[in-house]
Amino acid sequence: MAFFTTPSEGTAPALPLLTHERITATLEKREMRYGIDDEGDIGGYWDGHLFYFLRLGENREYLQVRGRWNRPVPIAELDAVTRLVNDWNAERLWPKGYVRVEDGQLGVYAEHTVDYEHGLTDEQLDTHLACGISTALALFERLDEAYPQIAAAARAELGRS
Repeated sequence: MAFFTTPSEGTAPALPLLTHERITATLEKREMRYGIDDEGDIGGYWDGHLFYFLRLGENREYLQVRGRWNRPVPIAELDAVTRLVNDWNAERLWPKGYVRVEDGQLGVYAEHTVDYEHGLTDEQLDTHLACGISTALALFERLDEAYPQIAAAARAELGRS
């Protein structure tokens, strides 16, 4: 018994495929500021947090919105931050959060990934981008509530730059 079927070879997808151009057009339609780095990745800052809009997979058919919480958190907080992010993951569908040790500090990431192998509508793309950003910002806000001094210091630093 097959759970999945694939289109016959040579059959064109019924929906337009995911492309960099479609991602940037969607961001532009929402008047969102973004840039493209040296590797061709699309990214930008929302509320001071860096986000990337990545096409992954063998045929670059997966769209991932990946955000990084822009707060310097000491490694001593690894257990507490990991518990907070795990609780988030257990209680919510999006985004997936995780914690990494990076350069002597913690990095907290949020990701929302969907497989668009068979294409997607403009509305789906818009919804995915909006969902990825807004739910990541909600996770980051929850982290800011748990670490108000670190959040305040980061906001003050951001205001000076």
